[in-house]
Amino acid sequence: MSSAAWSEKILQLLHRMNNFHLAGSCRTSCFRFEVDGAQVGWIPPRVASLLTRHPHVFSPPHGGAVSLCHSLDSYERRSEAVDAVLQTLRQEDSLTCLRGWRDEKYSVMPRFSDPPVMWMERAATSLFGVKRYGVHINGYTVSNSGEVSMWLARRSKTKQTYPGLLDNMAAGGLAAGVGIKHTLIKECEEEACIPADVAVKAHPVATVSYTYEDEEGVFPESQFVFDLELPLEFKPRVGDGEVQDFYLLPIQRVKELLATDDFKPNSAMVVLDFLIRHSFIEPDAEPCYQDFVAGLHHTL
Repeated sequence: MSSAAWSEKILQLLHRMNNFHLAGSCRTSCFRFEVDGAQVGWIPPRVASLLTRHPHVFSPPHGGAVSLCHSLDSYERRSEAVDAVLQTLRQEDSLTCLRGWRDEKYSVMPRFSDPPVMWMERAATSLFGVKRYGVHINGYTVSNSGEVSMWLARRSKTKQTYPGLLDNMAAGGLAAGVGIKHTLIKECEEEACIPADVAVKAHPVATVSYTYEDEEGVFPESQFVFDLELPLEFKPRVGDGEVQDFYLLPIQRVKELLATDDFKPNSAMVVLDFLIRHSFIEPDAEPCYQDFVAGLHHTL
């Protein structure tokens, strides 16, 4: 693949992962999702119409926003009331995303630095355009001659999302009430059998943020990115079954794979960020360098 064709493939990836920002997206027709006067998400019109059947939980759309009823004035009341509605919608089986119910609680807040206003089932967050956070770990090695290679995971074929695709060495969503470093250590242990005393050496290096829409809703996401240099003799092992195999690949081969359909899209973005930060992609050689950087850090 020529360098121009590779760059075009990467731009297409970034546009797809940021399509909520593009002309023609559903953003202009979405309702703001507000809790206690603060926006915490985006609700597509078809979802807003379903919520009007639950006036004891959701106020009717007004002024471009859907709000929780003022009587739901605590973290627990909001969480339990919304979850009851979601359980009803789940039974109706009209929303495909709820078929992937995970029994995982995600925090809902205007910004990551704000106190959570409620929790919500992970599978339902796209219905409300609630921002989701995760942790991704770039595992890599440096040979005695200075050659960098990266560990990639092949996702299990039974995963609910993106089965069988290439992924970062370890990654996971940030559950309600669980810290970032705790999540990192947990995912490294569970997915790749990396001991805690090794995982804890990972360095926080960036966040990668994007917002896309598809038939299941709106996905504003931000990933906390860590780099973990591993000893040359270390090999991650399949742990909890979410991964079927691990590969140690030269960085040039990893770069080539980013432009294929074999990579989980947001994980490809995390690897792209690694390539930029470690100067494997440089502005003098890559005409789209600035577009790449902007596409990795596009927040609402």
